Amino acid sequence: MTSSFFDKTVVVTGAGSGIGRALAVELSRRGARVSGSDVDETGLKETAALVSGDMHTAVVDAGDREAVLRYADEVVARFGVVHQVYNNAGIAFSRSVQDATWADYERVFRVNLNGVIHGTQAFLPHLVASGDGHVVNVSSLNGYLAQPGMSQYCASKFAVRGFTECLAAEMLRDRLPVKVSVVHPGGVATNIANNSVRDAQASGREVTEADERRRRIYNEKLLRLPPAEAARIILDGVAKGRARIRVGSDAVFVDLLVRLLPTRAVRLVSAVERVLVR
Repeated sequence: MTSSFFDKTVVVTGAGSGIGRALAVELSRRGARVSGSDVDETGLKETAALVSGDMHTAVVDAGDREAVLRYADEVVARFGVVHQVYNNAGIAFSRSVQDATWADYERVFRVNLNGVIHGTQAFLPHLVASGDGHVVNVSSLNGYLAQPGMSQYCASKFAVRGFTECLAAEMLRDRLPVKVSVVHPGGVATNIANNSVRDAQASGREVTEADERRRRIYNEKLLRLPPAEAARIILDGVAKGRARIRVGSDAVFVDLLVRLLPTRAVRLVSAVERVLVR
C-alpha cells in the first residue's frame, strides 16, 4: 500500500484538526509530500509539527474560489506536480427547516459543498497531468442518511456524494488517469459537535438546552472513532482504489440499513432524535 503514497504530492484541506490533521500525519508517515490548508493558522502549525517530514501549509478558506485557485498554483509552483487531493474541510450546523434562514444554508454549503467543488476543479488539471491522480472527497454518514434538524449538513453531504460520483463517471468516460473516491465517515472523535455550537453562538443564534444536550451526547456516545484510525481506513481504501470508503462500523451498518429498509431507517432516526432533544 505504501507505493500508493510514497513520493507523491498530496493536498489536504481542513488539515488544521480532526480527520484532516490525521490524514496529513498518516500520509506523511506513508512517504507522501503533504500540503495542508485550513482557515486555522494555529491548527495548521500544530499539524505541521506532528508530521514526519516537512509540510507545506497555507491559510485558505475552502469556500473562497479565488483563494483555492491561488493555493493550487502555489502548490504546483512548490512541488511541480500534484497527485492526490483530499477535500476534507467541512462544518456542521443544526437547525430545523422551519427555523433556518437562507444564510444558515449558505454558510454550510459554502464550505461543505462549494469547498469540495473548488478544490476538485482547482487541482483536477494537475492530477490529470500527473498521470496518476486521485480525488478524495469527504462526505459523511449523512451523505446517505438524513437526520431531522440537520438539513443544511445533510443536503451538503448528499450533494458531495452526487458530485463525486458524477466526477468518477466522467473520469471513466473520458479515460483520464484520475481515480475518484467518496468517503463516508461515521462518528469520528473530532470537534465537529463543539464547533457547531460555537459557530451558532458566533452567528448570534440562541443555543438552547436541547442543543447543548445533543452536543454532549454526540461527544460522549456517538463520536468515538479516533481520527488516526479513520485516516488509516481512508488511506487503505484509497490504496485499494475503492470508489466508496465507509469509515467506522456505524457507517457500514447505517449504509446497509438505508439500502435495505429506507423507510424504517427514517423512522428510527426520528425516534432517536426525539430522545436526544427531549
